Amino acid sequence: MTCRAIIDAVIKTFDTDAAAFGAAGPLFGLDLGEKTIGVAVCDPDRRIAAPVDTIRRTKFTSDATQLAELAKERGVVGIVMGLPLNMDGTEGASAQRTRAFARNLPNVLDIPVAFWDERLSTVAMERDLIAIDTKRKKRAEKIDESAAAFILQGAIDRLRETSS
Repeated sequence: MTCRAIIDAVIKTFDTDAAAFGAAGPLFGLDLGEKTIGVAVCDPDRRIAAPVDTIRRTKFTSDATQLAELAKERGVVGIVMGLPLNMDGTEGASAQRTRAFARNLPNVLDIPVAFWDERLSTVAMERDLIAIDTKRKKRAEKIDESAAAFILQGAIDRLRETSS
């Protein structure tokens, strides 16, 4: 399968899974790392994604419970999880961990999940934070939630594009 075919398959799967979100309501964007989970949210009309928080990972149940609390506070109706594909479009260990997290999420937080290709999201946000002269310590604190916002913005742009 070519890289383009893999990307097309990921987008088609996103479109199918995202249909469960309904037409409106806030969505979470998640950038799932080994040590942290970057969290972003969009407005109910799904126009703008904004960073929310970075959760320091401990155990799955604790992590998922924190996400559930944030989701309840913000009325979230769906989750867009960044899927860390390899540069050639294949799935490696990180993507498998992300899928496993998503499979277990309904045990704590029962809202629909869709995956969005997150390749280079952290790199893009690091570059943007450097461009606005953000200090290294502040970048380290904000990079994961900024990457989550980048992921979510791409996904909501796609949702608007397909609903037009």
